[in-house]
Amino acid sequence: MNTEGEFLTKEKKVELEKELQYRKIEKRQEILDRLAFAKSLGDLSENAEYHTSKDDQGKNEARILQIETILKDAVVVEANTDGVIGLGSRVIILNIGKNTEKEYQIVGDEEADFSLGKISFSSPIGSALLGKINGDLVEVDTPRGKTNYKIMFVR
Repeated sequence: MNTEGEFLTKEKKVELEKELQYRKIEKRQEILDRLAFAKSLGDLSENAEYHTSKDDQGKNEARILQIETILKDAVVVEANTDGVIGLGSRVIILNIGKNTEKEYQIVGDEEADFSLGKISFSSPIGSALLGKINGDLVEVDTPRGKTNYKIMFVR
């Protein structure tokens, strides 16, 4: 599997497109309104509202550029339907040592959010799972040492 570039699920692509529209239309106008108000207060050299709004404007424009670059270069992936773990796959794995199960979705780096069960294909667990199938055993090198998992379910 080619793992070069930025990978997104359809859901993340839609989320980024919505964020981009919000930032270009609503957020830009909100910041421009705040800047106009701050300018109306007079002396800009000691105007905290003006400086905060200018900072917000810079951050918003940087995020717009970042999202545009991600969307331009991204590859939208769908989960394999053949039972082989790849980008977009949802898996349930059993930690053999602790006898606990976890569910994850394998995603690209931009989309990874461990708290939501979305792990990057380049993470230790994500990379160990790629190409595996139901019932396979995998050993993962983590910062806490080696952990053994059994793949219980792939979709």
